[in-house]
Amino acid sequence: MSAGEPREVFFEFIAIGTTVKVVAIDAATGTEVSIMGPANAAQADLERLALGKLKARLIREATNPQI
Repeated sequence: MSAGEPREVFFEFIAIGTTVKVVAIDAATGTEVSIMGPANAAQADLERLALGKLKARLIREATNPQI
């Protein structure tokens, strides 16, 4: 898969009191990351933050594969 090719990402939102946990999962690799944010934050903002963290994780794993 090339760097410019779009990837399918699943988002899961879990409300925990006044916060929400957002899990972003890369469909191709199963790699997942999570973030916490205020429950009243815009869904798009939380998705963008989680997606940025997922992209950073995928880049880090591509350049530093674990054995």
